[in-house]
Amino acid sequence: MRTNTNFLLLSLAVLLTFSACKPEEDDPVAPAPPPTNEEEVITTLTLTFTDPENAGNVRVMRFSDPDGVGGTAPTITSDAIPGGRAYNVAIAVLNESVSPATNITAEILAEDEDHQFFFEVTGGAALTMSYNDQDSNGDPIGLSTTAVVGAAGTGTLKVTLRYQPDKGAANVAAGDITNAGGDTDIEVVFPVTIE
Repeated sequence: MRTNTNFLLLSLAVLLTFSACKPEEDDPVAPAPPPTNEEEVITTLTLTFTDPENAGNVRVMRFSDPDGVGGTAPTITSDAIPGGRAYNVAIAVLNESVSPATNITAEILAEDEDHQFFFEVTGGAALTMSYNDQDSNGDPIGLSTTAVVGAAGTGTLKVTLRYQPDKGAANVAAGDITNAGGDTDIEVVFPVTIE
């Protein structure tokens, strides 16, 4: 009788051990987090102003920070712009800290719905920027613009690239950054001299 009791206790112990080791099938599996947008390193921002009536009349505004944030201060240069005309403006965005340089302009075009440039003119610079390009939803991007340049004067042009702005918010499609939200990828203030 004692043998049967010992056998019964041993069998019960083995059964409890195996049932305790059984994996829980009802445990929910945590979903993988969504991939984060890897922030691009932007070392160079160039605005090229071209007179559509005189292809030789090209003026450039350029921001360059080869070592990125920190370290050596960036270099910002601006050509004086003859007034009284309109210019086609093309923006180029690069990462020149690597070789060969990365053309971030192409990446902005590939993710056009998630990017928009904003332009803010201050001081006595008679300069008005308007969008010439659209994303796949018909909202502005700003890689291609028209600059209408007026009378002689000086001021500044602040160029801001936003990632995931709310392009449907009030006045954002018209170029007003106030309600845009999103993250700033780069922001540069260029001096403007109109001749």
